[in-house]
Amino acid sequence: MNDEMNRGGSTPHMQRPRNPRVPVSFTVELEGETTGGEAFRVRAEAVRISRAGATVISDIQVAAGTSVRITPPAGQSLEAQVNGVWMDDADGLQRVGIKLLDPNGWFAE
Repeated sequence: MNDEMNRGGSTPHMQRPRNPRVPVSFTVELEGETTGGEAFRVRAEAVRISRAGATVISDIQVAAGTSVRITPPAGQSLEAQVNGVWMDDADGLQRVGIKLLDPNGWFAE
């Protein structure tokens, strides 16, 4: 009965992320091209990860859709795509959302 009430009711339904995000703090290497077309290779701080991606703090100028490689500590480089760039109001630092392209995410071989 609760399912029936929730389907068509006026209460907004909270949507859960497909892959839970976990707060972390470790350094990754990020490689790609800036919005100006210049190659970059920088260190960034991963602050959240999920099976399929990460949020990193970096001041590199990239745009959504940019292809990048992300390398975790003691790990192999993974192909990824930037899926968002924003400034965090709490600390004023730029966040870059990264979507891993391999369906196995961080566990790709």
